[in-house]
Amino acid sequence: MQSFRDRNGFDRDAVTLANWRTSPYSRWAFAHAGEMIPSTRIGGAGADPLSRATAGGIPEEHFDCVGFSGDLRGFLSHSQSDALLVAKAGRLVMEWWADHAYPNRPHLLFSVTKSVAGLVAGILQDAGELDVARCVGDYLPKARGGAYGECPLQALLDMRVSLDFSESYLDRAGDYARYRRAMLWNPPEPDMAPENLAEMVVSIRKGTEAHGGAFHYQSPNSDVLGLVIEAAAGARFSDLVSELIWRPMGARGDAEITVDAAGHPRTAGGMSALAEDLLRLGLLMNAGGGGLVSDRWLEDLRTGGDDAAWAKGNYHDYIVGGRYRNQWYMWPRPSRTVAAIGIHGQYLWACPERDVVIVKLGSQALPQDDALDDANIAFLPWLADLVAG
Repeated sequence: MQSFRDRNGFDRDAVTLANWRTSPYSRWAFAHAGEMIPSTRIGGAGADPLSRATAGGIPEEHFDCVGFSGDLRGFLSHSQSDALLVAKAGRLVMEWWADHAYPNRPHLLFSVTKSVAGLVAGILQDAGELDVARCVGDYLPKARGGAYGECPLQALLDMRVSLDFSESYLDRAGDYARYRRAMLWNPPEPDMAPENLAEMVVSIRKGTEAHGGAFHYQSPNSDVLGLVIEAAAGARFSDLVSELIWRPMGARGDAEITVDAAGHPRTAGGMSALAEDLLRLGLLMNAGGGGLVSDRWLEDLRTGGDDAAWAKGNYHDYIVGGRYRNQWYMWPRPSRTVAAIGIHGQYLWACPERDVVIVKLGSQALPQDDALDDANIAFLPWLADLVAG
């Protein structure tokens, strides 16, 4: 049997809460998040693996973007990718794994988790258990008095919350470091009182603007959404994902989500799943929600979202002309493409007009790398066009 060091290039005890999201340790840790952080299971259906009968290798095609010109394999290496799966017309047509990857282990999805939470919220909305016209404080009395108490749920879902918070992923001393400690993703500081994720997020103060303004990406919004979901449904988020999505869609494997010391889920970025099960989720979105979510909700997702709010927001130059709705990204109109995106190179891209789904997972050294992020945003539609012919 191959030793841990031979397999990964370092010893297991070298990976700690202080370094697990940094290279080279992230290549292992992103496939073993449940070993680093308390996590709860999201039960799958134990379905058969996707058929590989129609899957091919990586074609010898040339791709050009800022900072890269070369073949497809070269770009996957350049963009520090772990996996690429592509489906056309519901069939797996392309599959690639990095040498260091773990194909049969759940991979950390980071903020792709937000989109799963948005889908759960949509299912609860269809069932009459969640009213997006109501405010967060109606479901979470403990949020009253903070930034979120009077925030309408639709503004929360669309990242149009006025929040006094700085989303700085490399922060070691301020808001984001405190946030990471509360979710147990960073080691505790001996001179700081411990707090759990729920306590931390509801304590954030409101910004100076009114809720419902420009798009502003703030991860605590999605953790508050998870708390609202659990309060509205009277069930744990992990069980809801299992019962409402993972099992009905026929997931092959169990997924998992990290939790804080009190068991609150990290719905902004703590979910891990098999790459092929993430592809199944994309296929479900292309197939009209697979009966799990209403046509009304899916049509609102694909055509809704405020163009002006996006244009005024802090990601306007990331997807130019795009939108954000219910925790999903939309490509510019008239495209009906939806995308779920996470830091360190995680992408789920579902394009119904081409009938293509792309899953691209990574372990980028930086959580946000403008050059690589822009390259990936260009790569996804280019690859879909290539596959669609």
